[in-house]
Amino acid sequence: MTNPEAINQQAMKPLWRDYLELCKPNVVALMILTAVVGMFLAVPGMVPLDILIIGNIGIGLCAASSAVINHVVDKKIDILMARTKNRPVAQGRLSDVHALIFSAVMCVAGFWMLMVFVNPLTAWLTLGSSIGYALIYTCFLKRATPQNIVIGGLAGAAPPLLGWTAVTNEVHGYALLLVLIIFAWTPPHFWALAIHRKDDYAKVGIPMLPVTHGDKYTRLHILLYTIIMFVVTLLPFVTKMFGLLYLLGAVILGIGFLYWAVVMVINKNPDAPMETFKYSIIYLMALFVIMLADHYVYPLETRLTSEQPPIELQVAPPQGAGFIPLTSAE
Repeated sequence: MTNPEAINQQAMKPLWRDYLELCKPNVVALMILTAVVGMFLAVPGMVPLDILIIGNIGIGLCAASSAVINHVVDKKIDILMARTKNRPVAQGRLSDVHALIFSAVMCVAGFWMLMVFVNPLTAWLTLGSSIGYALIYTCFLKRATPQNIVIGGLAGAAPPLLGWTAVTNEVHGYALLLVLIIFAWTPPHFWALAIHRKDDYAKVGIPMLPVTHGDKYTRLHILLYTIIMFVVTLLPFVTKMFGLLYLLGAVILGIGFLYWAVVMVINKNPDAPMETFKYSIIYLMALFVIMLADHYVYPLETRLTSEQPPIELQVAPPQGAGFIPLTSAE
């Protein structure tokens, strides 16, 4: 069912903006940011320019392709929700066929770019992430369980790993730590929005946690997951992936997130859910920028070298000569 009044209001809207809206550009931009940071963290110096440009275009195209699928699959519920009722497919400004063709072209183009100009590992991981969001989460998990965003969050947490593998062609433990951070961040980020839009989700029968278990239960779980996220963000420092600059930033940003989580639990501020949601976006962006700054201010090799000085061996020369020190490097 479409809304004629809304269509009339959008009649003069340029068509390219409808296609852009299908791609969820704000979401994709945040994903690309984490992918770019993943690329730079994988190397001590500059990322090869071709990998930086082509890799992120490929990752972005595949992510946008998945977003389009979400618009098509959710069009019947989008039209009933205040936040999504004016989306192009929901309103009929773009047909399902046109949207799916657009999605397929972006997916094929992105996968091809990654496969040919980057490496097959990144191409297949990106495709798997796209399938995870577009099909597993959107088509199944979203309607099947209140833990949908917890399980499905893994697909959205993949970009820093994709950026890392684009440069190194290997899955590294540090890259998986970055994935773990976003994975732990996703539930409190999205549940805050779900509380704000609880009535919309209830109206369309989507079993988001506030709908199935109530606000109080969800607010408590936002706090618990925020604590988990805070602990997880300390692991890169503990494992010597980052230095003191990152630790300081992670603690300050984490305390801010914990503050809003506690405000949510106290439940005396009606604006807390949206304020928490907005802060969570700033939090993730700032955290990854701080990672990048720390990576170049306190290079990993420098920290390891300063903490693990060369071992000196004393070799006895022929009689009459002094001792000759040898380092492990020799």
